[in-house]
Amino acid sequence: MWALVLLWPVVLGFGLEDDSQNTLTYDEDDEMGSAGGETPHSPHLRSFPGQVWANNSHVLEIPDSSRALLLGWVSTRLVPALYGLTLLVGLPANGLALWVLATRVPRLPSTVLLMNLAAADLLLALTLPLRIAYHLQDQHWPFGEAACRATTAALYGHMYGSVLLLAAVSLDRYLGVVHPFRALTLRGRRLAAGLCAAAWLAAAALALPLALQRQTFRLSHSDHVLCHDALPVGAQASYWRPAFLCLAVLGCFLPLLVMLLSYGATLCALAAGGPRYSHALRLTALVLASAVAFFVPSNILLLLHYSDPRPDAWGDLYAAYVPSLALSTLNSCVDPFIYYYVSVEFRDKVREGLLCVAQGASAASREGGTQGTGTRSTSLV
Repeated sequence: MWALVLLWPVVLGFGLEDDSQNTLTYDEDDEMGSAGGETPHSPHLRSFPGQVWANNSHVLEIPDSSRALLLGWVSTRLVPALYGLTLLVGLPANGLALWVLATRVPRLPSTVLLMNLAAADLLLALTLPLRIAYHLQDQHWPFGEAACRATTAALYGHMYGSVLLLAAVSLDRYLGVVHPFRALTLRGRRLAAGLCAAAWLAAAALALPLALQRQTFRLSHSDHVLCHDALPVGAQASYWRPAFLCLAVLGCFLPLLVMLLSYGATLCALAAGGPRYSHALRLTALVLASAVAFFVPSNILLLLHYSDPRPDAWGDLYAAYVPSLALSTLNSCVDPFIYYYVSVEFRDKVREGLLCVAQGASAASREGGTQGTGTRSTSLV
């Protein structure tokens, strides 16, 4: 947490630099340099960088190649399909898991961690409807600047919060398997609550810069209002690069390193226990592999996207990053099945809970029907 406190003033300080030297002048009719006869310089591309129009700072001009990638089928069809799958599977799966954990499972330290993980994955799914609508409307954001900032910060905050909570769960399981006697004193509610609080605070601090900078711009020669997908070149270099580098390193690679070390030691301890731990061994390996598979590709692309010195590489890398980010959200669909529903005991509690709800609804219906019949009889008499 101290690293975050020290880094974010630097990140936010970069955003105060003057980026006027990075802008180009366009007139209303797109006749560049008609007054002075000057020709604009070729921009050094980062992401889908936009050159701000001098007469309208909310309109961006991007190269034709970036425009084709931005408005192509990957962004307008594949990405919303992936987000839609996350919403359709993750919302009910995590909602049901959270309900069962909160109402029908003993409140153990591990339960507290899993409840917070389910809540993070559930909140991630709830951030997606506006983004799905945006992509399906061919990259047009009709919901306003505040909603764009809020959904962008929420998407990244909940996703990286989930990674941090996965790391907390790995530490808890490491203590329980590798140091069972020490876990009797260390593995308590206080430690679980502290890990959860640290994860949520770190996620909020990492996502905060995404809510402090303008992100909606109209694409030149069109009515498309973009949300975060095209940003001014100066802001890309001075503000977004340090913000996203911190996000990838502190929000993904550091927690994944914790998971690798914790689950690596856990796997060694389980392997030494013999065949009776083979199921737990396979499940632990699956948990680790899923986290690496879903989060590493997008964050490697994010690092390359902001560190590749070749000007022509930025737009292409961002075009690959957008679907990989959508793919990362699918981890919230996988978490419930490898952390909760894989347990026979948990599935039994789910069935018991649903059965109690169904029986309660049936009893209420019968009671209502009886009352209704009595009323009708009385009225007939």
